[in-house]
Amino acid sequence: MDILGVKIDNLSRQEILDKISVFLQEGGFHQIATVNPEFILQAQQDGEFKDILSRCDLNVADGVGIWFAFLRFGKYLKNRMAGTDLMEEILKIADTGKYRVFLAGYGGALSSWQEARDAILKKYPDVEISGATMDGKRPIECPTGQPIGNYEVVFCNFGAPDQEKFLHSLKTLENSKIRLAMGVGGSFDFLTGRIKRAPECIRMAGLEWLWRFLQEPGYRAKRIFKALVVFPVRVVLDK
Repeated sequence: MDILGVKIDNLSRQEILDKISVFLQEGGFHQIATVNPEFILQAQQDGEFKDILSRCDLNVADGVGIWFAFLRFGKYLKNRMAGTDLMEEILKIADTGKYRVFLAGYGGALSSWQEARDAILKKYPDVEISGATMDGKRPIECPTGQPIGNYEVVFCNFGAPDQEKFLHSLKTLENSKIRLAMGVGGSFDFLTGRIKRAPECIRMAGLEWLWRFLQEPGYRAKRIFKALVVFPVRVVLDK
């Protein structure tokens, strides 16, 4: 289904995970986006971003606002899944399938890719994982000397739309082994504990936005206004 011209794949949790397993098994480059109301609003102003989202192999609904948008058009959203949760599920699959993971880190983030790697290895010690702080958000060699294209799974924390644009650019890498690429926003900070996630009951109730606002009121106020006011108005007025 499309919300304001942005594709959302209406799949159950198990269908999402099955699709990811197929992506990893069949080879070839696949890009995943976890789409929230902010993504959709940004796409209205950024044609390149909107085009990339339309070309993604899987767009997962992230945020209770998407659920309400589906209801507006007489549809029922089977599942919404935060990027952090989807990253965790992909890491489980990578651990079982022995897929190598690369973390493309933003230098200005709270948590470095090294800190995120260390947090992941505490849960999944057998995962082969490396990464790099991106220089100008371009693909660069990681510290071990292996290029980003030598890894099957790539996670990027630049934030939208930069992370989606960066990952899309990886499609053109020659001799690339990348099978799955996903933007994960602030997930590195959740992994390292720099930012605490809302309790599960709050997440299930669709109130994680309130929890995030209470933790970072100055940073979150504008984003939450867009998600809770601007986005619903745009959806209601859409025909």
